[in-house]
Amino acid sequence: MSLNTLHVNVTPAYPIHIGPGLLRDESLLAPHLTGQVCAIVSNTTVAPLYLDTLRSTLEKLEKRVLPIVIPDGESFKTRSTFDHIHDVLLEARADRKTTLIALGGGVVGDLTGYAAATYLRGISLIQVPTTLLSQVDSSVGGKTGINHPLGKNMIGAFHQPQVVLIDTDTLSTLPSREYLAGLAEVIKYGLIRDIPFLEWIETHLEELLQRHPDELSHAILTSCRNKAEIVAVDPLEKSGVRALLNLGHTFGHAIETGMGYGVWLHGEAVAAGTILAAELSHRLGYLSNHDVDRIVTLFQRCSLPTRAPDLGLERWLSLMMGDKKNESGKLRLVLFEHMGQAKLTELSSQASLSRVLSPQTGRFIDA
Repeated sequence: MSLNTLHVNVTPAYPIHIGPGLLRDESLLAPHLTGQVCAIVSNTTVAPLYLDTLRSTLEKLEKRVLPIVIPDGESFKTRSTFDHIHDVLLEARADRKTTLIALGGGVVGDLTGYAAATYLRGISLIQVPTTLLSQVDSSVGGKTGINHPLGKNMIGAFHQPQVVLIDTDTLSTLPSREYLAGLAEVIKYGLIRDIPFLEWIETHLEELLQRHPDELSHAILTSCRNKAEIVAVDPLEKSGVRALLNLGHTFGHAIETGMGYGVWLHGEAVAAGTILAAELSHRLGYLSNHDVDRIVTLFQRCSLPTRAPDLGLERWLSLMMGDKKNESGKLRLVLFEHMGQAKLTELSSQASLSRVLSPQTGRFIDA
């Protein structure tokens, strides 16, 4: 498996490097380090595994490394943890040429990105994602932020990285549950815009489940290519094109918030949410029942949830109305136009949605 490189064509453009052993390759980092200090933000799970390796690579470039280790888990994606990163930077007198490096999964990436966007009104950021979900989704595109008790990712900023360094070797230590959750975001790209990729996933899923290097590299590369193309068209989520990446996320974020951050992994909630989006699309006449069954079967093969918790209809609707895609008090969801094509849809009536979310009438809600 060799090095693959994509470019995200925003202003300024930046590369995504994908391959094994990249944490040890100083040539991929050197062009993106402007100052002498590099602050590495990681968590208590990832830091013991990979922090020393990345530190050694940076020290070969004669950089001073400032480690910032935070607790692991979605429940720590908070203002308090965000402030802690700033505290360490301020105490170390980090300047505008300091580079912040996110070494970890989506929580680390989002927190570090938001800290980089706001420290001294913006410093350089490098994303080094170590989970499948962060490698194929959250590390690319510049979305950063923290959670609020009333909603997931409701506070943040757009701040593009200088480079995304995806070392596929880090997936060898990823727990099975987190790996499977990452597959939900891989599948998403096939569902929203890339039917040939969806068919490839269905054919090669057993190899992906066993983490075969060639198939895994292809899945990451294709996912990142799809994400990069969408981000280039709509970098700040203004036109609605980028919102298509949120298939299943309105339902999924409601699950994560309603159940308590960290109870469901993000990818697990997205899987259940995607199935709810598919079922609603079916009820509105966009998908066939066969299409819904095909989506359910694929998530079942990944051992991902296919039924959502019963939050209660009033709670469901309250949480979903807080979604960032909504405008003028109207609920907007990413639904299917047809298999392999998603669209942002403003619901004129909540009747079909209510039936999907009720345990009495919705076949994908736990009674």
